[in-house]
Amino acid sequence: MKHVLSMAVSFGALCIATGAAYADCGIEAGSVRILSNDFEALRIVASEAEECASDTVTVTKNQTEEHKNLQVPALTIDPAEYTIAMVANNSLVPLLNDDLVQPMDDLVEKYGQDLLPNQLIRIDGKVMAIAFMANAQHFFYRSDILEEAGLEPPTSYEEIIEAAKVIQDQGLMEYPLIASNKAGWDLAAEFVNMYLGTGGEFFAPGSAEIAINNEDGLQVLATMKEMTEYMDPDYMTYSANEMKADWEAGRVAMMTEWGSLAGATIDDEGSTPEITGATVLTAAPTVGGGDIPAVALWWDGFALAKNISDEDAEASFQAMMHGIRPEVAEMYPEAATWLIKGYEPGAGAVGVVATANAGARPYPMSPYIGLLHTALGSELAEFMQGNESAEDALADVEAAYTAAATEAGFLN
Repeated sequence: MKHVLSMAVSFGALCIATGAAYADCGIEAGSVRILSNDFEALRIVASEAEECASDTVTVTKNQTEEHKNLQVPALTIDPAEYTIAMVANNSLVPLLNDDLVQPMDDLVEKYGQDLLPNQLIRIDGKVMAIAFMANAQHFFYRSDILEEAGLEPPTSYEEIIEAAKVIQDQGLMEYPLIASNKAGWDLAAEFVNMYLGTGGEFFAPGSAEIAINNEDGLQVLATMKEMTEYMDPDYMTYSANEMKADWEAGRVAMMTEWGSLAGATIDDEGSTPEITGATVLTAAPTVGGGDIPAVALWWDGFALAKNISDEDAEASFQAMMHGIRPEVAEMYPEAATWLIKGYEPGAGAVGVVATANAGARPYPMSPYIGLLHTALGSELAEFMQGNESAEDALADVEAAYTAAATEAGFLN
């Protein structure tokens, strides 16, 4: 089943006039049950939605990094365990494939007066998700360390590696680089990001046949492995949150990190003024002589479960409208690159906006990209640990993906 995504998220024009304030949620009754990933912007939205709880309205939330593993089984049961699934480009696809979310056009017309056109994620002409923030990984660097090393800010992964060697050779930092190489989703995302920067395609045109076992794929793996020479020996244990902690502690000088963590990284909590004051956010780097950022553009938003009552559906939509009302972007401008009426990008949004404006490609929305992502996350670990060649790693990814895609009916 192949869905066509009609999305027009405008990253270059995020400044729109502020809308009217909400007086209250106006929900008569219902149960609102939220499942989401766990980072600052989503915590804010869920907490704001919780304000809609009353004697006749319950609002609960489960915010966990395991949300992608939970959402399909949780929304498959009837009634669904959750009424709202906070989703992104990739996590919406499995819900669409299994017909677990419902159109929201009627609710948008009734309660979505403050929604912007670029927030409406339409699948086959129907609003199947509401986007409320843009996201991307992008480049963070310590200007003080680069200046002490006599270096200009890198703009490509090749320049990042060269700069890391200089910093290490000068004894300024033992491990100047860090990346989210944790086996599983994070490691796969690192490959996907860099592969997008080559300009290559993941699948043969018009087919689910894998197309990464090529020179671009080998180049990506070679670059990822070379970077580990300048990372902590435990580089396979790092996810985005661990990266942020090492950055705030002053242990690294360069990283490609999520924009959704940028505000929390440069605030005055958990670090020092010397580190935060020297932290510069810019566009994601290029790779292999390419001219586009080697990273995926994302949106985060929410979808409405199908297997729920009309009362719960209406209450859940209204609560989420409260959670993403214009005042939220005004109160928390540094928490995200909001796709919300009235938002004016703050310092934490600079990297995401720069990455988008430089032409970064969106994360693929094909129905089988999740199978490839899973294969990458499980089959690249041996290579990254030095126990397998790049050629063998890509062959293993191809075999694992092909088996899964065949079982799922995408390949014969």
